[in-house]
Amino acid sequence: MSRTAVIALGVLAVLGGLGLGMFAALAASPAGTPPTGSGLVAGLGSTPPSSGPRIIPAPSASTGPSASTVPSVAPTPTPKPTPVLVPDPLTGRLVSPAAAARHPIAVMIDDLSPARPQSGFNAASIVWQAPAEGGIPRYMMVFQENIPTDVGPVRSSRYYYIAWAAELKAVYGHAGGSPQALATLRNQGNGQLVYNADEFRWGNSFRRVTFRFAPHNLYTTGKQLRAIAASVGAKDGPIKWPWTFARDATMGWRPVGGRIQVSYGNVNTIRFDYDRKSNTYLRSVTGEKKQVDNATGKRVQPKNVIVMIMRFGALNDGHPQKHRLEAKVIGSGPAWISTNGITIKGTWKKTSLTSATRFFDKAGKPVVLTVGQTFVQVMKTTDRISFVPGKAAPPDPFPAGPRPE
Repeated sequence: MSRTAVIALGVLAVLGGLGLGMFAALAASPAGTPPTGSGLVAGLGSTPPSSGPRIIPAPSASTGPSASTVPSVAPTPTPKPTPVLVPDPLTGRLVSPAAAARHPIAVMIDDLSPARPQSGFNAASIVWQAPAEGGIPRYMMVFQENIPTDVGPVRSSRYYYIAWAAELKAVYGHAGGSPQALATLRNQGNGQLVYNADEFRWGNSFRRVTFRFAPHNLYTTGKQLRAIAASVGAKDGPIKWPWTFARDATMGWRPVGGRIQVSYGNVNTIRFDYDRKSNTYLRSVTGEKKQVDNATGKRVQPKNVIVMIMRFGALNDGHPQKHRLEAKVIGSGPAWISTNGITIKGTWKKTSLTSATRFFDKAGKPVVLTVGQTFVQVMKTTDRISFVPGKAAPPDPFPAGPRPE
């Protein structure tokens, strides 16, 4: 036998002995427990075992892993509670309970051409527009869920606007007014009908801007109006309001196009073009093809437009040169209600000075408006109004959702 063969047989004998030793140790150990006498198991074959059993000490503060080697576990974040939202009484939008309970604030707004574009439209929940002097219209913006930035130009009061503000016992912002209106505010402006917020009394809450000339330059802010509300004791709280709202009709029920147009004599013609995509009425006025809110720079586009006919006459207040008007604000009359691109003819009703103006369809049922802002156009019996219906929408393969009434 060669020397190389002898060496190979010796190596095989040594490896065979190690294998037999490991097999014997595994057989003598408890099931699943590594044999303590095997240096290959205990020390991975790096050091021969001692004559006695090898004991591996448990980790201690000194022998265990350092804090830097222990993986950190991020604490589980506490989930934030879902905010509670409630329908706003004047728009139906989901808002916080605090916003839904804000005391309403109504502000008289100029509508002569030097006053345009006005500020505050897009923050208002309801906007009233009606004739004021000699047929020249004026706005009353009602703020409730939103606190506007700039509001103006602020103008004077009229009695029938007080009647609409009284429906909500609103804080009523204005700059002077007709003798009839001022007498009403003196006698019933401490919360009986409204809370009187006349600029002549609350001058520090109003300012004259430099980018307009008087009298079209009187402005205020929502923050200042809220401060007046706190000062006069107009507290926040639940609001009872009879108007009801539903979510937008799905696209399949909305028509394509459609237009509403009303004219206050030869002074101001207002046009609403229905926009199917946004389900709003894009508003334009004489001199402004696209009416915008000067406070935001955004288009004025309410969700609902109501046109109501009311009897107006000359106000016998001793100042015939002013051409002031009075209106039969309590009673009823024809109304056209436009929402979701559909216009129906119905009726408006107001039973007392402080009761809400309500709107009914031809069957006498209260109308349901779409969630969002409402414009109310109050017109004289001699004013021009017109409605151009939209075209039927193309077939929708998925027409689920509320159908316009």
